[in-house]
Amino acid sequence: MAEIARLIESGVIRPVVDKVVRFEKTGDALAYVETGRAKGKVVVAVK
Repeated sequence: MAEIARLIESGVIRPVVDKVVRFEKTGDALAYVETGRAKGKVVVAVK
């Protein structure tokens, strides 16, 4: 995991974020991913 973090920080890997949703909307995020329309990662924000 540390190696992946290092690659992201150095810019070698650039994750593509499609959506960021609040934790309360996790079900909606999962449904969106299951449609196959996500063009990148769907991030669930936990605060």
